[in-house]
Amino acid sequence: MNFDNYKTLKFDRRGRILTITLNRPDKLNSLAGEAHTELSHVFYDVVEDKESDIIVVTGAGKAFSAGGDIEHMQWLRDNPPAFYQAVREAKRIVSSLLECDKPIIAKVNGDAIGLGSTLAVFCDVIFAADTARFGDPHNNVGLISGDGGQIMWPLMIGYARAKHYLFTGEKLSAAEAVQIGLINKALPLAELDAAVDAYADKLARLPVQSLRWSKSTINVPLRQMAASMMDVGMAYENVSSLTRDHQEAINAFREKRKPDFKGY
Repeated sequence: MNFDNYKTLKFDRRGRILTITLNRPDKLNSLAGEAHTELSHVFYDVVEDKESDIIVVTGAGKAFSAGGDIEHMQWLRDNPPAFYQAVREAKRIVSSLLECDKPIIAKVNGDAIGLGSTLAVFCDVIFAADTARFGDPHNNVGLISGDGGQIMWPLMIGYARAKHYLFTGEKLSAAEAVQIGLINKALPLAELDAAVDAYADKLARLPVQSLRWSKSTINVPLRQMAASMMDVGMAYENVSSLTRDHQEAINAFREKRKPDFKGY
């Protein structure tokens, strides 16, 4: 695997364990632009990496990933071909996470918001610092969670809870996320690295091929669901990006005021 091709991701090896770090700490590891493009390729590359069996995904700095970027949202709204590219990339991100047969552990060192939360919940096992929060506020900016949140949140926490969190964008603490089944474990930040290392080592000692086939089998219905829902979700997100309410959300964020939504 040629790590030099990636500019927004950092890679480290420890034995057969490969850690991928979202490496834009000054942007809270926003997954916009080049970072979004790279994320749409990396798990296809990782599955072919002959030197790793277990993958860990984490963030540099104080956030796991803040998800989108307001200025980039404006850019996508003003440049439809760029939005169409982002749609294709979003579909690849989800499909690559589900098709990668190597176990992927999310080491959520800080807030996982929007696409950041989607990335986390599409991993196979999720450890989080107890200071981390999870949320998907697409609807707060006049969009829908078309990039995958609408698939995993209902499956993991039930439809009633998922609708509440996807409607409102309300954030959950890591402890709350454990309680309702969104993530596996929350623990103090100072203990996070050691806990993830120990779990990754545990998986690395298991039979590699049967572990991969186990993941592939478990993910069959997830791949089927993603195939049936991603086109619809991203089509609605594309349409919602053109509404007056989405532009109002962008304007309100820039002007540091509450948005005045009109429903169109």
